[in-house]
Amino acid sequence: MNRRMMRSGVVAAFAALAMVPAVAFADSCPQPVSGWHSVPQGSATIRAPHAHGRVVTPNGMVLNVRSGPGTAYRAVGTVRDGSVRALVCKTNGSTVQGNERWYKLSHRRGYVSAHYVHAYRAVPWCRFLGN
Repeated sequence: MNRRMMRSGVVAAFAALAMVPAVAFADSCPQPVSGWHSVPQGSATIRAPHAHGRVVTPNGMVLNVRSGPGTAYRAVGTVRDGSVRALVCKTNGSTVQGNERWYKLSHRRGYVSAHYVHAYRAVPWCRFLGN
């Protein structure tokens, strides 16, 4: 009986420790963001968590959210410097400070320049119909 209780306690402790990075990340977000997106894997589609990135702009300026991946697209909103956003996918667009990469945001329909977003992990490429 003691051995079973000891093993259960050890398993519970490891499970609790496994949650520490996720809880620490969630607590560091000014507005918690979550979500899932579909990732094609051959003939099957799996659901994977969104990548996240922190907005970093000069002098704390707001970053325009564009309707498409480029500065010629109209601004449909803004995001604040320092905010953490869920990133659905990346694509190429107009060049901003030598960087042509743009991220599609999950919480609204729009794109932000990757020059001003530091992604925490790899962001998948966007897939468009016909590709």
